[in-house]
Amino acid sequence: MSKKDAIICCRHDSPIGPLLLGRRGDDLVFLYFPKDGKVRALADDWSLDETGFDAARHQLDGYFAGELQTFSLNYHLEGTAFQHSVWQALAAIPFGTVKSYGDIAKEIGQPGAARAVGLANNANPLPIIIPCHRVIGADGSLVGFGGGLDLKIWLLDHEGIDPAQIRTPGQLGFDFS
Repeated sequence: MSKKDAIICCRHDSPIGPLLLGRRGDDLVFLYFPKDGKVRALADDWSLDETGFDAARHQLDGYFAGELQTFSLNYHLEGTAFQHSVWQALAAIPFGTVKSYGDIAKEIGQPGAARAVGLANNANPLPIIIPCHRVIGADGSLVGFGGGLDLKIWLLDHEGIDPAQIRTPGQLGFDFS
């Protein structure tokens, strides 16, 4: 693997626990949430180097401090054309608002693809930065989130969305439409 293709990582403390950020060159390529309160382990072919992450760290700190609502970072996402269209729609969801999987499907011109939107949402490599936590079920229920529902509730509450107004999945079941 060339140096240009190498994944460089840094750990970043946050109110939700230690995050692991990864970059390839100057582009951010992933953000991993903590698991069981611990930072994700590095893959064998990744290296740890705290330099080159100043903008991402600064903006994440601003987001968690309530001072930043929109991220402006260089990133590179690997995925299908469909995933890219979903991720672009996610990035356009304003701070403090939510949309359903069906809303996103309609926005990308594929109104019958709500379940596929859910799968693309789940594959989002840059949660928070590309705000997949802002997607809910058509019935207003909290459904699916890679960081777990407690973290999704925390993030929505942080953005001023009253989690009490959003149902939990057990109330009506999962509805991706």
